[in-house]
Amino acid sequence: MKKREPISHIMTKTVVTVNQNDDLTKVVEKLKSNSIRHLPVVNGKKVVGIISRTDINRLTFGALFDGQEGSDEAILQMLTIPQVMTAKPKTVSSDAIIRDLAEIFSKEEFHALPVVDNDELKGIVTTTDVIKYFLEQYD
Repeated sequence: MKKREPISHIMTKTVVTVNQNDDLTKVVEKLKSNSIRHLPVVNGKKVVGIISRTDINRLTFGALFDGQEGSDEAILQMLTIPQVMTAKPKTVSSDAIIRDLAEIFSKEEFHALPVVDNDELKGIVTTTDVIKYFLEQYD
């Protein structure tokens, strides 16, 4: 097993993001159309937050993802991304070690971290990325 592999090896480099001034319907649209669960919230290239499918589901009871749009859309119109996102999320650098990342995920309650180098978003890494990496070690 490779012991010192950096997370740059497993992170998603082409990151789908939302701007902090976008509305929540755009968040839902991007989560659905890209089949993803986490969106970094940016102001320029700086990460100011992260918003997840779970955050949206807490607001809408998940109906927006089951194809039952309706009253839940009114909730999305009333709230802003900064009101719903996790502000100032924990981030990791691209040269962090995958093992250390796995340890963070095992102790914390989140499942994705923005990858930031020199105050600029470079990628995103998720628990799924880590699991896939460890599974590859058994092939």
